[in-house]
Amino acid sequence: MKRELLKFAAFAVFVLLLPLLFQGGYLMNVLVFVGINTMLAIALNLLLGYAGQISLGHAGFFGLGAYLSGILTVSYGWNPWQAMPVAALAVGCLAGLIGFPILKLKGHYLAMATLGLGIIIYIVFNETIDLTGGPSGLSGIPNIALGGVTFDTDVKNYYLIWGFTLAVVLFSINLANSRVGRALRAVHDSEVAARVVGVNARILKVQIFTLSAVISSLAGSLYAHTMTFVSPASFGFNFSIELLTMVVIGGLGSVYGSFLGAALLTLLPEFLRAAHDYDIIIYGGLLMLMVMFMPGGLVRGIPALFRKLFKPGGGAGHA
Repeated sequence: MKRELLKFAAFAVFVLLLPLLFQGGYLMNVLVFVGINTMLAIALNLLLGYAGQISLGHAGFFGLGAYLSGILTVSYGWNPWQAMPVAALAVGCLAGLIGFPILKLKGHYLAMATLGLGIIIYIVFNETIDLTGGPSGLSGIPNIALGGVTFDTDVKNYYLIWGFTLAVVLFSINLANSRVGRALRAVHDSEVAARVVGVNARILKVQIFTLSAVISSLAGSLYAHTMTFVSPASFGFNFSIELLTMVVIGGLGSVYGSFLGAALLTLLPEFLRAAHDYDIIIYGGLLMLMVMFMPGGLVRGIPALFRKLFKPGGGAGHA
């Protein structure tokens, strides 16, 4: 565990010093989204990578957090610090209620059920015009303020978002190395074997599904108060697939893999804009190559590649 804490400390220092390289600008705004997407990828990875339960509807929980926090602050005058935990609690209760019936399903049946849930939530965002603004979205959401400091610039938002993201990273690392984390991996490998050794697989799956939804809701609230505007288009099926891709590309069952996947899939489209009509081809080709040659994800593939290149008698060492 000491080694994990040292790795986290190094990661935190890297994250906190990164803005010094850019001094604001458009890239800082992109790095804010890397933080939000890292939270979402970790949330999904806890469910998929550790517990082995797939979800194609996590964009819905993300959107619920954003809309609930936005509605409470815009329509009812709540402080964002009050709205965010209430939104997370409401989303957690919803996830807990639907988790019991939905997590009885397995494999592609579970995938279809969570997909349906995400689509229902998306339709609600579009159709409840008086409450959410419908397709036009909800505007006027206030920025978060703390101690007289309003988080209304890219640099301030960066530190706000990454402060929460680092807390989620540390929490997830501790969870993964705890008794609960070992139980989750047991459920992932074999539910029958996990039950034999005393793990209540059904309750554990509902709990991790709820926790994953709560983290997604928190990311949604932060997104809403950072952007000050939300619309249904940001929380559709395509984004759920993007989150799933982040987790797979980064590495299943790895917290830092979630960061790598989120960073790659958030930054890569920005660098490919210069390719114009060919950007989607390059993007798809890179992802296909990574899945083919790094099936364990970036977090395992990169060290394996270095070992192969620099081992004695082969690769760079041979030259």
